[in-house]
Amino acid sequence: MNLEELKANVGEAWNDREKLKERQFAKAVKETIELLDRGALRVASKGAQGWQVEAWVMQAINLYFAVAEMKTLPLPPFEFHDKLPLKTGLAEAGVRVVPPGTVRFGAFLERGAVVMPGYVNIGAWVGSGTMVDTWATVGSCAQVGRNVHLSGGVGIGGVLEPPGAQPVIIEDGCFIGSRCVVVEGVLVEEEAVLGAGVTLTASTPIIDVRGPAEVVTKGRIPPRSVVIPGMRPRRFPAGEYLTPCALIIGERGASTDRKTSLNAALRDFMVPV
Repeated sequence: MNLEELKANVGEAWNDREKLKERQFAKAVKETIELLDRGALRVASKGAQGWQVEAWVMQAINLYFAVAEMKTLPLPPFEFHDKLPLKTGLAEAGVRVVPPGTVRFGAFLERGAVVMPGYVNIGAWVGSGTMVDTWATVGSCAQVGRNVHLSGGVGIGGVLEPPGAQPVIIEDGCFIGSRCVVVEGVLVEEEAVLGAGVTLTASTPIIDVRGPAEVVTKGRIPPRSVVIPGMRPRRFPAGEYLTPCALIIGERGASTDRKTSLNAALRDFMVPV
């Protein structure tokens, strides 16, 4: 089937799950996931108008769990029981996955990507030169660009519903420090640096403190920003308490060589990783 046929069949099955009993519709769902696995299709792509999300592809991922069967996956000395097999053909794809790193079928890693003992879920896209470090997780449909470092224990959130919701997007050249959490469709733009422990949700205040007055935004880290975790007071019926925020404290210098810019930025602003 071509993409238009796949999209139409997936949409019909989404509106009427009974259609999954018919070969045509189940086949469309499976073919869509196979395209994701090969990198021939993405959940979200960046164009002239910014990032565009393909809701029908998310629908296909959700429907895949309805048509796939539970199977025992013997991988001595381990055994798994799941509906999704692990990704195969890693050597041919030119990617490195270190045991017990896990990449599920339906995720795509560009040539040169490295997964330490971390996890990459269905629908995710990981660019070349990117490292998913130890115990870092890339959630379903998350988009991680090229030459990104997800440090140890980073949590990149996933999204499957509602179809069309923006996934977490980490653009090219970003450094995400240890134990950072980025969820709920937050966009981290090119070459931004998140210091250790930054938590970003759709409602987290992102406060630019570089000028004489703070500028507060949500959901987006600008390109080349250097960000650290912060706290700000908030009043509740029971009293005033400190609540988490993220502070933009600087910008990576344009004159810094790309190969050393991450470390240099962290040293310049004394940001822990």
